[in-house]
Amino acid sequence: MGTDAEKVDLIADIREQVLYMQELGVERMDAQVGSGELRVESSHTQSASQPVRSPEGTRTSQFANLRSEISYKPERPVGSRLAELPSLTKRKSPVFFDKYNPERDEGQGARNETEENAGEAALVDVGPVLPEPTETIEQIRAEIGLDCKRCKLHTLGRTQVVNSVGNFNADLMFVGEAPGADEDIQGEPFVGKAGQLLTDIIEKGLQMPRKDVFIGNINRCRPPGNRAPEPDESAACKPFLFREIAVVRPKVIVVLGATAAQNLLETKVPISRLRGHFHDHLGVKVMPTFHPAYLLRDPNKKREVWEDMKMVRDYLRK
Repeated sequence: MGTDAEKVDLIADIREQVLYMQELGVERMDAQVGSGELRVESSHTQSASQPVRSPEGTRTSQFANLRSEISYKPERPVGSRLAELPSLTKRKSPVFFDKYNPERDEGQGARNETEENAGEAALVDVGPVLPEPTETIEQIRAEIGLDCKRCKLHTLGRTQVVNSVGNFNADLMFVGEAPGADEDIQGEPFVGKAGQLLTDIIEKGLQMPRKDVFIGNINRCRPPGNRAPEPDESAACKPFLFREIAVVRPKVIVVLGATAAQNLLETKVPISRLRGHFHDHLGVKVMPTFHPAYLLRDPNKKREVWEDMKMVRDYLRK
């Protein structure tokens, strides 16, 4: 069993190791008799434990119940071995944690801050953007064809397909919901009374020639009675508009009326709440506003449209 001096010396060794493990964050030690090892549980983990070999193999379990009251003065002070071990507070922090170390040198701190800022910039969510164009407007029109039958509107009295028109490299694009009676006859979007008001908005308000903008609709065929296009009709037609947007790559798209805005932005929010500030379509600024046909019925809304157009004008002038 050994002398009392050996027992006390062993207890001192164990106590030093316990103090050291406490410094490492160990909260509990469970001695297993006959196993020759201790199970320690750290404050850094809630459930994981790790085995620590005890000094002298199984001697720890043999003296597990030995009380420390034995009156014997060890040859060296208790804790002397602990003092020889490296202190956690004196260890040099790895570079990754230097930003938390108040004692870091200024040069190293500057380098770490630069790396940190670079990391933050790399984490900026750019979001989806317009796909690179692989076709032309002419190719899109050719694919649509002169007698498109992709939705039921071709059986409901339409005269012809009304394609988008204007500058294929325009900075500004206008999108309505569908052709009306005049557009269905002439084969060009926004040529009736609402179209004349749109021309005034472009040329008198924005001070731009109409030919310099690009104008289209969600649907290219006139719905009966000028009703709004139904979801299945829009779903069949608007992908061609999206492809045109990718080709033209405008800086701003003005969507006219609730149907156009809700289809382009894929939302059900009313136009009265959508207008007045920019939205996004694949990285392109989108300004919803009231349809010119609505302004013909309620001229008081022209002031709000003009406020929207001033925002568009100011953005294009940047």
